[in-house]
Amino acid sequence: MLQIPYWQLFILVAALLSAGSSATEQQLQFTGLTLKLNGIHYYVPPRSVGVIALPPSSSNASEFNLVPITVVTNREGRLEGNELRRLAANFSRADDVFQDAFLHSVFVQDTTGGQNQVCDRELRGCVEAHARNVSSSLPNGPYFVSSKGHLFQAYRLYADTQGSFSETCIPDGNGVFAVLPANIPGQSLAVAVPSRLYFKPTAEKPLAGVRVGIKDIYDLKGLKTSNGNRAWYSHYPAARANAQAVQNLLGAGAVIVGKMKTSQFANGETATADWVDYHAPFNPRGDGYQDGSSSSTGPAAGEASYSWLDITLGSDTGGSIRSPSQVQGLYGNRPSHGLVLMDGVMPLAPEYDTAGLLARDPHLWATAAKALYRDNITFRNAYPTSILAVGFPNTSSTPYEAMLTKFVKNLTDFLSADTRAYNVEQSWRLGMPDEQLLPDLLNNTYELLTAKGQGKLVRERFYAEYANGHDGRLPHVDPSPRQRWSFGDSDLSTIEELVAAKNKFMDWFNDEELPKSHETCSKHLLVYVPRTPASKYRDTYLTGPSRPMPFSTSRLSVYSGAPDMVVPIGEVPYHSAITNHVEVLPATVDIMAAKGCDGMIFSLVQDLHAAGLLATVKTGRSIVSGGDVLY
Repeated sequence: MLQIPYWQLFILVAALLSAGSSATEQQLQFTGLTLKLNGIHYYVPPRSVGVIALPPSSSNASEFNLVPITVVTNREGRLEGNELRRLAANFSRADDVFQDAFLHSVFVQDTTGGQNQVCDRELRGCVEAHARNVSSSLPNGPYFVSSKGHLFQAYRLYADTQGSFSETCIPDGNGVFAVLPANIPGQSLAVAVPSRLYFKPTAEKPLAGVRVGIKDIYDLKGLKTSNGNRAWYSHYPAARANAQAVQNLLGAGAVIVGKMKTSQFANGETATADWVDYHAPFNPRGDGYQDGSSSSTGPAAGEASYSWLDITLGSDTGGSIRSPSQVQGLYGNRPSHGLVLMDGVMPLAPEYDTAGLLARDPHLWATAAKALYRDNITFRNAYPTSILAVGFPNTSSTPYEAMLTKFVKNLTDFLSADTRAYNVEQSWRLGMPDEQLLPDLLNNTYELLTAKGQGKLVRERFYAEYANGHDGRLPHVDPSPRQRWSFGDSDLSTIEELVAAKNKFMDWFNDEELPKSHETCSKHLLVYVPRTPASKYRDTYLTGPSRPMPFSTSRLSVYSGAPDMVVPIGEVPYHSAITNHVEVLPATVDIMAAKGCDGMIFSLVQDLHAAGLLATVKTGRSIVSGGDVLY
């Protein structure tokens, strides 16, 4: 049964149907309402998408009622009851917003030149009806209709029980986003998602209806950006334009449902020890109390937890997409540096900052990547037959080692490739005998460049502007970014010196170690083991934040600008100190190729998925079998 407070309906009708109100009355802004239909929470936006003109005698709704209704397009003559039931079953399978209760009334939209009708669920009692104020035919799907015929889209409300969102939103219809004015039980933000039935992907809008969450360092027009800092959120106004990466996704039809938590200023933080201003999102895997890594942990936690969320946008400077993807078992990519402009995004170090995606489905991942990077990415399915392997075992004495060995064998066989172990430090010594050892050359180059770069680009402006508005006071900043900035202040290296060291490695690596190929884009694939799955509990006391680790394999893409993509390959068991039960953690590998060969890796991952060598990831405790998240 539809449950809605009487006073809310009164405001709805008054706001929507009254005309010529005074200036004083117009200051009352209606922001929509929430209701329950058969126990499911919905949000009804304040904007009508059209009016169904009914004969006065045909409406059985009282003045203050909203009625659930389903729009069905009729292209082949009169709609029969069996056909309606078949369509309704298809709607239920395809859409989480639709439910059988929306068949309370049916608007049969005729596109063959016949008349439109409003009918009961059995199509027995029908009256003629006309749609007004509609630019084209209404999309099929669930709606709510007022007694005056005003038609409203239905948004289902979900609770962000994993704490992955910082703010949720709703579009205002004019290219601007507003904070979602709704809440439901769950001790967390509500997220509103529109019916999937309203959207149909096209060549121009390949992401039509795809629900996307955005890391809260990207500007979204109409919303404030927090960068994980309360003072920043409070001090600065809402964004006046979308970040370029966000705009690219919106232009492809994506549905943005909210901003997602980031560790403060995209620095590395550990749950729960380092997070001060906001609580760290919950990694759903295993016992539900494992660290989610950072800084794109909000996008990762939401993607790993919610089947109603399709894909998320993160950023990777030194591992901020890849690390959360690894510990939460997702597909995630650090793209070739410069593949999309980073304007409208908080910088950590422009020399390293990139925008990438986290996903469960590799095919949707690739489609979204094409929309995000546009003409800067080219998909091709000619693949290298040379694989450089880093960190893979020589034995299969444990199930995890057997899993890694099997992956490399499958990849080698699939590509008919030659695979050899690769050691970048050894190659550097042989190829650059007159230079410093690689760890000495790069040493803390990443940490220092991010510390000095963000200190100059973010901290200086923030401190000065905050002090100007707060009588000389400084804002609170979490220990982790404070430590990094202090580390940069204490070092005498210049940004130019740090960039020169980075570029020396980049030129050598891209020319000699992972060069391009005319036939296959990249001469080699570089495949490495990023980490051994191990428990890292979020309730462990730490002595304090630690600096980012110095040179490692995961830094190859950072220093070279080449693409690096995480692919889940399975899971390993562990005994949980939380549940006193055997749980499972994700296992992943990373795939690299020459700079600019992102599309080739995306194509390869899709082909490996189609061949059954990679799988679609499930939400919940296990990437393989799913399961409810533990609390």
